[in-house]
Amino acid sequence: MAESVSAEQLSARETVPVQEARGPQSWMLWAIVVAGIGVVTASLVLALASDQLDRPALRALLIGWIVIPYVVSGIVAWWRRPASRLGPLMIATGFVMALTPLQWSAQPLVYSIGHLLDMLPAAMFLHVFLAFPTGRLGRTPERILVIACYGAALGLQLLKIILGVNPDSIFSVVESVAAGNVVERIQLSFISACLLAGTALLYTRGRSRARGRRRPASLVVDAFGLSLVMLALLYMAGLGSWPAFETIRLITFAALGLAPIAFLFALLDARLARADVAELLVELRANPTTDLQAALGRALRDPSVRLAYWLPKVDSWADQDGKPITPPVADDRRAVLTVQRGEEPMAAVIFDRSLEEEHELLDAVAAAAGIALENGRLRAELSARLDELQGSRVRVLEAGRRERQRLERDLHDGAQQRLVALSLELGLLREGLSTDPDLKQRLGRAKDEVSASLEELRDVAHGIYPAVLGGHGLAVALESLVARAAVPVELVIDLDGRQPEGAEVAAYYVVSEALTNIDKHACASAATVRVSRSAGALIVEVTDNGIGGVDPRDGSGLHGLADRVQALGGELSTESAAGGGTRIYAEIPCR
Repeated sequence: MAESVSAEQLSARETVPVQEARGPQSWMLWAIVVAGIGVVTASLVLALASDQLDRPALRALLIGWIVIPYVVSGIVAWWRRPASRLGPLMIATGFVMALTPLQWSAQPLVYSIGHLLDMLPAAMFLHVFLAFPTGRLGRTPERILVIACYGAALGLQLLKIILGVNPDSIFSVVESVAAGNVVERIQLSFISACLLAGTALLYTRGRSRARGRRRPASLVVDAFGLSLVMLALLYMAGLGSWPAFETIRLITFAALGLAPIAFLFALLDARLARADVAELLVELRANPTTDLQAALGRALRDPSVRLAYWLPKVDSWADQDGKPITPPVADDRRAVLTVQRGEEPMAAVIFDRSLEEEHELLDAVAAAAGIALENGRLRAELSARLDELQGSRVRVLEAGRRERQRLERDLHDGAQQRLVALSLELGLLREGLSTDPDLKQRLGRAKDEVSASLEELRDVAHGIYPAVLGGHGLAVALESLVARAAVPVELVIDLDGRQPEGAEVAAYYVVSEALTNIDKHACASAATVRVSRSAGALIVEVTDNGIGGVDPRDGSGLHGLADRVQALGGELSTESAAGGGTRIYAEIPCR
């Protein structure tokens, strides 16, 4: 099932009729109860007064066992679901079944009516079972099958009576018992085939649900199917004069009576489920940011419920955490209910197919969660944007790293090499000039200036991107960094081989900035740098014994380092009490 439900009008399928339908008046229901008691009592009286019945009390009890559950279930269904035709249909089936004992009467007209209606309950049972749960036959094969069964139950019944199968009937016209028997065999065979075909339709309609979780509605379908099979078996037993006919009759009547009882349990479960929906409303009102997916799972009694949100900004579906997912599609085990806002999808509820027939529950849950679904979509969209922002920060850092690496390489291969060549050339010129001491001195000073410029350029290039880091790894790069520090630094490295390049670059700059701050601001006499790997993260800790009082927000460079580390999904913290030195601690994920 892939179904769309508007947030403003949650179910055009059922909601509008439910709102417009008027339930039965209480006096009507009480009249049905009184009439039901009357027909059951009349059946008992007819059975006990008949001298032709074997075990008349048992026969009357079996009729009552079927009539009472159908009438009671029909009354409850009509009262609870006035928009559904199933309640009146079940009541009608119970009363028609109650009329069949009229054939036990000795009065000819009463007997004839009862005999004429003898096979009609079979068609009505088929109609009730295939019309569950709305009371309407949804598919063309179901309509054709039910109409055909009604035709056989009434038309062929009247034809065989006319042919004189039972000469006591006032509808008997000719005495052609042999032809009437043929019609009877055709009738029983055809109705049996209709009942078995109805069973097949029931189970093909719910074949995918049978593989899912068992729901009360699915158990009702099972009870209906068992009843149809037993009724067909009863008619086939009558055709073949099976010796176990009476036993099959008892089992059939028991199954027919159990079917509406199973339906009553399904109604009770639906009422309890609506109570769960009320709890969902209370929970969402008390805590609008609750885990909506889990709350819907509890209300639908389906822990496998999943939510998907449509994010129009990025034109894709996402889960409640904002992670992109494939568009929700129904399959053999899962159904999809799409909640729309206007013409655009807002969210989709993916649930077990066993819930498909519980339309009222689905609509109630969708209505209760409508506003929460909108809030959930906004949260998912925010999460998706945060993920995109995180990704963009990482991409910006990576692009900056590559650009600094390119600049360092260009400086090394271009300007530095030319300055080295110029320094060598000046040295050769100076050595070649022995006649002019003044010019020789000036060339010496020029060579010294070129050497100083070269050293400064190397420092600039090293600050842009430490080439030693890419070529030799973090440990060697930190050793060169510590060697140039202004204070003695203890370096402790506990790493096993190379780390991810982004993590190494971030760790290098954390140590570099920390040592620069120690040189400029800490007034420290010693520092310690510790680098290790723990639980999938690179741990960097830099401490000093300086004056402390560092504020990461006052331009010390630590704020930018925190941004760099957080862009990689890590954290950087600073502890710097006045007079107690400074400790910088960073955890950088290694992905």
